Amino acid sequence: MDFELVRPTMPASPFAGSVDSLPMPSPIRADGFLRADSPAMSTASGSSQQRRPGDLSPSDLKSPKESNSEMEAHRQRELRWVSAMGSIPASQARKSKKIRKLLLEGVPASVRYQVWATLTDSKGKRMDGLYQRLAQREKVPAFTDIERDIRQCFTDQPQLQDGSLAKLLQAYLTMVPDVQYSKGLALIAGQLLLQSPEEDAFWTFISLMDSHLRPYFSNTVQLEVDASLFAKALETNDAMLAKKVFGDMGIAPATVCRPWFMAVFADTLPPDYLLRVWDVFLFEGVTFLFRAGLAIFIGCRRVVLQSTSPEAVLDVLCHPPPTALPLNPEAFIELAFSIKLKDDDVRKQRNKLEAQIKRRTQPRASPLASTPTISLPKS
Repeated sequence: MDFELVRPTMPASPFAGSVDSLPMPSPIRADGFLRADSPAMSTASGSSQQRRPGDLSPSDLKSPKESNSEMEAHRQRELRWVSAMGSIPASQARKSKKIRKLLLEGVPASVRYQVWATLTDSKGKRMDGLYQRLAQREKVPAFTDIERDIRQCFTDQPQLQDGSLAKLLQAYLTMVPDVQYSKGLALIAGQLLLQSPEEDAFWTFISLMDSHLRPYFSNTVQLEVDASLFAKALETNDAMLAKKVFGDMGIAPATVCRPWFMAVFADTLPPDYLLRVWDVFLFEGVTFLFRAGLAIFIGCRRVVLQSTSPEAVLDVLCHPPPTALPLNPEAFIELAFSIKLKDDDVRKQRNKLEAQIKRRTQPRASPLASTPTISLPKS
């Protein structure tokens, strides 16, 4: 079969303004406790709350009438999402204040995969029959590594051991010759498959990668750029913590950011926290990865400052203990939004710093060398 190289359309940033223009009140009171009126105290997201020993579940104290009221509220939230997705074109979803408001209120599990497909506009990229044709190509060189990572990463998800995840990654990697396989791709695609039918997951994966993450896997420049900007953001928010990690411990910023950003925290956060981070990330973009990382640093601050080795610091940041995280996923999202970070400035600095590094490291590269390509069967 003959193939031709096709240059994909890479979407421009959909953001007209910074998230700072839509202020989020901090979920933390001056005394360190959550505000009583904070949405973080509710189960509005549709995610299960993280309970700790001695905690009483809200359901332990609710009457049947209150439970019925919550069920009705959940159903109304579902209906609002269905209505919004039916009336707002997917290509405009990430520009919509209505969609953003619904996201912050929560995404019911029953509509999550449709919401993710809408936020990535995956149907806009879909080409009937292509997935199966790509999957039938010769196995990629990394296929053995893919099968190994699936066995190791998803031991508790037998539904991902049936070959569907390996098939999805095989199809994707034959389509994008500039992308280098790493475990993060398996973790990201696996999360999509846990939410979506196989082919739907494939097209959402393509859209997610093209919109947000593909540069992390096709060159080393973007991760270095983002890690450098993340280190500056941490220094702005907590100079002592930044000095401990990047100065005293001598840990490179990319070493901290790589397992976070290249897997969208799939190997770091508990499942209910992870789903909410993905809900918001798919709307806000890469800058929300910065916010989530900073929120983890805040929660792990005491443990990190007390750590005596780089290995101990990296372990706690990659796998935060439950007690280091806010009480529930909604509190984590609120904490992330309360952090001092100008999203528009980060985006501008990303573009500027990436261009500077490319000029320094690739002075003779042709313009086409840095342009991502895809390989499609000729029709």
